[in-house]
Amino acid sequence: MHPGPGASDDAVSCSVMLEVLHSLASSSDFLQHAVIFLFNGAEENILQASHGFITQHPWASLIRAFINLEAAGVGGRELVFQTGPENPWLVQAYVHAAKHPFASVVGQEVFQSGVIPSDTDFRIYRDFGNIPGIDLAFIENGYIYHTKYDTPDRILTDSIQRAGDNILSVLKYLATSDNLADPSEYRHGNMVFFDVLGLLVVAYPARVGLILNSIVVAAVLLYLGKKCLQHNAKRVNYLKDLIIAVGIFLVSIISTLVTVLIVAALVSLVGQSLSWYSHFGVAVCLYGAAAVAKLILIHTLAKNLYYINMNPNHLGVLYFDASLALWCIALVLLTSAGICSAYVTALWVAFPLVTELLVQAELKTRGATLKFLLVYLLGMFMPCVHTIYLLWFAFEMFVPILGRSGTEIPPDMVLAVLFALCTTILTSYFVSFIYFCKSTKNVVLALASVCVVTLILVCCGAFFPYNPDLASPKPKRIFLQHTTRTFHDLNGDIIKQDSGIWINGFDYTGMSHVTPHIPEINDTIRAPCEKAPFCGFPWYFPVHFFIKKNWYLPTEAVSPRAHANFRLLSNEKLPWDSTRLTFEITGPTHMTLYIAPCDGCTLSSWSVGNGKPLPSTDEHFVFYSRGLHGSPWQFWMEIQASGSHSDGIVTVAVAAHHFSGEFQMTSQLDALLKKFPDWSFPSGWVSVYDLFVF
Repeated sequence: MHPGPGASDDAVSCSVMLEVLHSLASSSDFLQHAVIFLFNGAEENILQASHGFITQHPWASLIRAFINLEAAGVGGRELVFQTGPENPWLVQAYVHAAKHPFASVVGQEVFQSGVIPSDTDFRIYRDFGNIPGIDLAFIENGYIYHTKYDTPDRILTDSIQRAGDNILSVLKYLATSDNLADPSEYRHGNMVFFDVLGLLVVAYPARVGLILNSIVVAAVLLYLGKKCLQHNAKRVNYLKDLIIAVGIFLVSIISTLVTVLIVAALVSLVGQSLSWYSHFGVAVCLYGAAAVAKLILIHTLAKNLYYINMNPNHLGVLYFDASLALWCIALVLLTSAGICSAYVTALWVAFPLVTELLVQAELKTRGATLKFLLVYLLGMFMPCVHTIYLLWFAFEMFVPILGRSGTEIPPDMVLAVLFALCTTILTSYFVSFIYFCKSTKNVVLALASVCVVTLILVCCGAFFPYNPDLASPKPKRIFLQHTTRTFHDLNGDIIKQDSGIWINGFDYTGMSHVTPHIPEINDTIRAPCEKAPFCGFPWYFPVHFFIKKNWYLPTEAVSPRAHANFRLLSNEKLPWDSTRLTFEITGPTHMTLYIAPCDGCTLSSWSVGNGKPLPSTDEHFVFYSRGLHGSPWQFWMEIQASGSHSDGIVTVAVAAHHFSGEFQMTSQLDALLKKFPDWSFPSGWVSVYDLFVF
């Protein structure tokens, strides 16, 4: 499917495994436990090989833990982004053994939330083998992941050495660990874990995190409660001022978010999405400047229009307390939800609180002096640096992903939200400085000017999204299938047949940048959604819900011999208004099956998987792949239909995908692929789509 060299995914991991194997084989150290090196393929085929191993191999029942090597980028540091489940001793093994740690429970919870459209063999071993493990992945330079640029020369030797050092050390630690004999004894809850600038890893059980977070919350309540229990005359004023300050804080956050979303919507409407894809500084100047300017403006207006003639020192402390209260509320909510990443909010509560206690005497007696400023900044250093560190790898991951996130998600809107979030977090305890300043006019005007100038340049098309430079390529991804589609009715007669090159762009810009280079690919050939399963097109993966814009360029038919041989073997009536249909398919190594029961009918069971179709969907997708030689695929399905259905009970379509062999390429597809500009990465294959009604 991906005609790239695959150096990062996953040749580099294979080379690391071979070196680790060589090191262990050459070592005289005694290993208490055996080590299996599994070089499995078919990971891109929806994790089939790992599933086959863990469910069928005789060694599978002997495995107690695993380390999975993945890639979401090309080189860089390998991130521990999944562990467990509920086996904290595995995290402790990484903490004690890894020489160059890079791990984050934030990454784990973000990945497992489904925000990142990806999956790894980790899930297969965890869910089907009930085995705990560690999931590591290279995340740097995801722009060229799964492209022709993913070559060995782009993966630095330092990255390979670093990965090898970590994996060998952790593997030796596990292979000599007493915990591995019966890991179920040590299965007790999740772990909070994070590295400190790659120097060391902090890890503790989630239940300890609950205690720590509760102590921090109690300290805040004590701090704020003490202020509320001062003289009666001041108590009401303080509560009132604090509530108003929190309200203004929330207004500033919401207005900042709305502002950057308006800017992002404007950029998207004028057709200049992803202008920052090759120039990240553009995003900083556009969304970062807008967010900071709006946040400063709201608080400046509050100071000038509401807090007239009020003591600046009092306002500074008040807005510190308001920020502390909001962070404390966030900490309570995240901790209550059992989210381990709540440790980040705990940092943003504990360190500022201690800092405030250290500087409040200085502020009361001498005001905002240099000493106050230095101590204040020093107190904010830890949460700020750690948050920036997390945000760095968040942008490292998400920006390349936005270039392949489909045609339905406006990437500028997503990036704008990220910038609003970053601004809110990093400025939360520095908002009080606005109330110390005499004027913020020049700062707001400067930031607004940067944003406006950048917006004008973006709208004029000054920043092209993609980069063909071989030193740092950032290509546009495009998939093309030369396909022939044949639609049959209930009697088996052909009611429609066409042929064309079906084109899918993987980002929001569609074909707008391609049309000037290939005029025949334009909006006049946008593919309509047929009244058929998955819109009547040969989807290789069921991703039609986020790639709804595609193009269909009419051309000559592919060879008739490329069709899959699909036939009905039996049609058996069963009790309770059910019908069992048995089919046989003979075709290439990769095929996809699409099933849509007709109105009033349901797919009750089938011979696929565990025999239970997903009940919440009207269309069903089955991915089939095999080796070079295999017998015909037979399967059955049971359709439950009440009453008579003259138009049939189920629609079944099959697509044969030719990734190799004589039907892999056609002259028409090859000619079109050569027309694409050098800043794009088009890949294509031949497919044949046949639809039947039963």
